[in-house]
Amino acid sequence: MPRNVSRRDFVKGAALAVAAPTIISARALGNADTPPPSERLTIGFIGLGKQGAGAHLNPLSNRADFEILAISDVHTGRRDRAMKTVLDNYAKKERKASLKDYLHFQEVIDRKDISSVLIAAPDHWHTAISMAACAAGKDIYCEKPLTLTLHEAKVLMDTVSKYKIVFQTGSQQRSTGPFRQACEYVRSGRLGKIKEILVGLPGVTSKPCDLPGEPTPEGIEWDIWLGQAPQREYNDILCRKESDPNKYPFNPGWRDYIEFSGGMLTDWGAHHFDIVQWALDQDHAGPNKILAPADEKDLYNASFVYDKTPFGDNIKVTHVKQVVKGEFMLPPQPARGGRGRRGGNRGAADQANAQPSTQPSMRHFEETNGILFIGEKGRLFVNRGIIFSDPDTILKMPLSAGDVQLRRSPNSSHHDDWLECIKTRKNPITDAEIGARSVAVCHLMNLAYWHRKNLTWDPIKWQFVNDPVADSWRDRVRRPKYDLPKV
Repeated sequence: MPRNVSRRDFVKGAALAVAAPTIISARALGNADTPPPSERLTIGFIGLGKQGAGAHLNPLSNRADFEILAISDVHTGRRDRAMKTVLDNYAKKERKASLKDYLHFQEVIDRKDISSVLIAAPDHWHTAISMAACAAGKDIYCEKPLTLTLHEAKVLMDTVSKYKIVFQTGSQQRSTGPFRQACEYVRSGRLGKIKEILVGLPGVTSKPCDLPGEPTPEGIEWDIWLGQAPQREYNDILCRKESDPNKYPFNPGWRDYIEFSGGMLTDWGAHHFDIVQWALDQDHAGPNKILAPADEKDLYNASFVYDKTPFGDNIKVTHVKQVVKGEFMLPPQPARGGRGRRGGNRGAADQANAQPSTQPSMRHFEETNGILFIGEKGRLFVNRGIIFSDPDTILKMPLSAGDVQLRRSPNSSHHDDWLECIKTRKNPITDAEIGARSVAVCHLMNLAYWHRKNLTWDPIKWQFVNDPVADSWRDRVRRPKYDLPKV
């Protein structure tokens, strides 16, 4: 949106465009170095860690259809490094930069010339920042997992709806990889009725933080970083003093602790459980029962159950340590895709699929990360860069025009889908409700692990059934000055 055009004028124009055929030029998708200002999205970045700086800031600062005007982080070193990234990338393309950095996210949100924000702060900050951005009329791309609690998921979903924000949850598996194909085969009945689903994640739930206190480094605003979480002393594992996120461990240390995150259940779970929801057409609903593992000490084997779906009833979805193991006929595979590690065993099948293959092959296959759909007619496994079925004939038969064809993101890009929807004012492929309901599944499973209790959930009323104690677990106490904004 050009800086001399108000958001109201932009939205009004977009509404008119919906009524007529819309042609988006190639330049609007980043294929030219200098599109006109009317084809650039003015954007501010909030959170510049590994995901914000690497997966978003660097690629978008190389795109001509995004104009980055502001960045914000509580870490001075990260801000300085991010400023250099944008300015260097703009200089290479001889673009004029008008960029400022801020300590506090609200300063970015308050700028009238910024039409959208990309939020990649730690999980416990997602909801408050998103709600403030909604109230300011900004369109939003927010990283997954979308919220820290069930209550936050419902509040954020309702806030986005109230302000009619174009909101993209960063669950990019809906835009990339073979996940759409897997969901289309499930929805088209190629497996028959679904009986069971196994989901492997590269880790388990989070735990209470027990890290010792350390002196807070200069250049980090620790109290702001803590936000709603209980007061505690700084520790480098939670907020690295190193300015370069590329030198951090793959997963941020704060993700292991309940005060800030739900562990791998909300990290990778927000990806894979989201695909389960998509495959079963549950984007506006969710599971009804949550089952704690039988063994009190088991960190795996919690389940949730969908009572009724169009593709089977009483479908049990279980978090497992090993998804598949054995001899399988693998069809020709695409190159491994998606950002980040897969988290599975690096065995023969993994090495064989590091490059795209052109011939089917029988291989011993082991995977601790991914999704296995089990139906009446066979099984289908999917993860980033790999998909196969047992029997292999299931995937050998291409989908026809009469089968389910799910939505595709332009250029298989989550960013492009968001940008196109800002232009048309339509919902993105992973909108706020989808993100909220998918993270709700993760929260429900975590509650079963933390409290070792079977639960009954009403996904429409967003409450537990006849269980006031469980209802009290939907939210947490926040530090007073970091309560959710009133919008």
